Amino acid sequence: MRPETEAELAEMIASASGPICVRGGGTRGVNLNGDVLETGGLSGITLYEPGSLTLVAQAGTALAEIEAALDAEGQRLAFEPMDHRGLMGTSGEPTIGGVVAANVSGPRRVSVGACRDFMLGVRYVDGTGSVVKNGGRVMKNVTGYDLVKLMSGSWGTLGVLTEVSLKVLPKPETAACILITGLSDAEAVRVMAKALGSPFEVSGAAHGPLGPDGQPVTMLRVEGFAGSVAYRAERVAGLFGDMDVRIESDPEAVAGVWARVRDGAPFHGVAGDVWRVSCTPTLSAGLAAKIQADGVLYDWGGGLIWARVREGTDVRARLGTFDGHATLVRGNGQPKFQPEPPEIAALSRGLRQKFDPKGILNAGLMG
Repeated sequence: MRPETEAELAEMIASASGPICVRGGGTRGVNLNGDVLETGGLSGITLYEPGSLTLVAQAGTALAEIEAALDAEGQRLAFEPMDHRGLMGTSGEPTIGGVVAANVSGPRRVSVGACRDFMLGVRYVDGTGSVVKNGGRVMKNVTGYDLVKLMSGSWGTLGVLTEVSLKVLPKPETAACILITGLSDAEAVRVMAKALGSPFEVSGAAHGPLGPDGQPVTMLRVEGFAGSVAYRAERVAGLFGDMDVRIESDPEAVAGVWARVRDGAPFHGVAGDVWRVSCTPTLSAGLAAKIQADGVLYDWGGGLIWARVREGTDVRARLGTFDGHATLVRGNGQPKFQPEPPEIAALSRGLRQKFDPKGILNAGLMG
């Protein structure tokens, strides 16, 4: 099924009697039982007002199209959405609806927030075939239930997005990256915490096997006007003057470093399951040790652990109880999402029953 209009989509869902697998660009590797419903026919930027920092697009619009339009006006999606294709071995084009549905947020989340924090409004079709609109095209336009936030990260289980409204931000003039080579995981977590706690507006803090000669490297990013970036990069580097520190100031090289972090590049083309563990940053090194991974990449100052393990490994069993959650990004044999406590699971079931009483939208994906 590939509807070309919102009305067609609503009719398809209203008349459906069995499960529906909602798919945007197909880049995140979600394969479920049921009829595939592709949103690519709902495509196009319907409103873009650079002066108001506002963009509205149909859900099936390619992310590349949106980023090109923003770049032409010196703007960007500040939450830095990941491209899953290299990690998942998929093709196709990521869509803005898929980004919103999965709340896809990259390294800059640590400083500016997640995708859902930039959402202004949504239109979607729920599991009964009803068209629902919530939010608007300006900030603080929410009345009643904040369905905009609810739909961001619902993975198509509550409704199929047809249109999204987003706040965008200006692109910085330049960026620099402070690179510290040879730290242990625990040392790197302390370094990242110190940098993020400094007054120098660090917009990215990651650590992993991305350095020269396979050595681990800790990466700290600063962005903004050229003079400010040069000053702040020197000050951040000065915090760690007794370590192996250098500053990368070429914008293209800096962008390449953070694209590799954003997309989980160390795990591209390498066998094994890949997990994302969200946790308290100060505990991340200890949690990573429990995982016994074949490869680890830290982002968000240690608040996010990417871990590659042997196929079929139950990372949740290795971690035990901890303050956070583990998501299986690539692999089979385990639930994709962390099982919820009974009280939260009951609320989630109630929401899905309300939005999708027939239980047909991406059934079984989130419990």
